[in-house]
Amino acid sequence: MTLWDLKQGTSATVESFCTALQSEYRTRLSELGFHPGEHIACVLSPSLGAPKLYRVNNTVYSLDDSVALLITIA
Repeated sequence: MTLWDLKQGTSATVESFCTALQSEYRTRLSELGFHPGEHIACVLSPSLGAPKLYRVNNTVYSLDDSVALLITIA
């Protein structure tokens, strides 16, 4: 299951980054708190494929599908 599959109002734990995710993105996401073992909640899932909002450590970030599809969750 990927981060993009997470429904609004639900949460999960980051498992890993897909190997297709560029190392620069991995580094930046880790700096923001998106790293394996971290608890993530989807706080807004707008329609029409717009970026979703995710809460990590009391901060909300917007990620679009091109990035969120490359983060696996449990």
